[in-house]
Amino acid sequence: MAPARKPYPSDVSDEEWSLVVPYLVLMREDAEQRRHDLRELFNGLRYVIRYGIAWRAMPNDLPPWSAVYQQSRRWMDAGCFETLACDLRAVLRMASGRLPDPTAAILDSRTLRSTPESGPRAGYDGAKRKRGSKLHMAVDTLGHLLALHVTPANRDDRAEVGRLAAAIQEATDESVELAYVDQGYTGSKPDEAARTHGIALEVVKLPEAKRGFVLLPRRWVVERSFAWATRCRRLVKDDERYASTLASLHVVAFACFMLRNAAILAQGA
Repeated sequence: MAPARKPYPSDVSDEEWSLVVPYLVLMREDAEQRRHDLRELFNGLRYVIRYGIAWRAMPNDLPPWSAVYQQSRRWMDAGCFETLACDLRAVLRMASGRLPDPTAAILDSRTLRSTPESGPRAGYDGAKRKRGSKLHMAVDTLGHLLALHVTPANRDDRAEVGRLAAAIQEATDESVELAYVDQGYTGSKPDEAARTHGIALEVVKLPEAKRGFVLLPRRWVVERSFAWATRCRRLVKDDERYASTLASLHVVAFACFMLRNAAILAQGA
């Protein structure tokens, strides 16, 4: 049932809610923790991610910030959004005439500037000239999330290939055979780390006579996915005390992006 208040642009639609609610029901309706409407708690989480507010700045017409935060932690700790993202990815791929599980992926990283909350675990990225955290991410060739994790910004991209490759294969039932990367992943060590998990790396190089902006084959897909994330103000900087929270909020955001597309697809069916 739609909330009895003026809706926010970040609110989940009826079509989206019908798709996501089976993934969010963790306990009986008469449980003590279910004093607030589940849909409104989800709307509160979406509001925080979309507009970048502090938890304690939750609007008064949404549930109390403590209730939204506690329920959001339960969802994230239970892996609800990872499961949702995996299922939605399969649905959207089949709707595009692809196999449910991809055979190729694109890897890249993005550095987020630190804040007082994340400063103690931040590192300095000399290439980007900023102090913060680095998001290592893999997507399929349509830009749908496969895997991600967060490290200090001074962590070398090549050192994270093995961990990312393992997560990719776990998420896709070991269907990925090829991963496209940029020139920051060159060398024998990342190649060997990927091959250990059955993935071959293909480095997409810049044209030698580069002038201005150049759209690199395959590589632009993951850059577009990073751009999607910047629509959520909470994900523009690292405002989280823990790296795991930053990673989880990214998973929620990408799951919501796919949820919107799946709802549009269902309406047109």
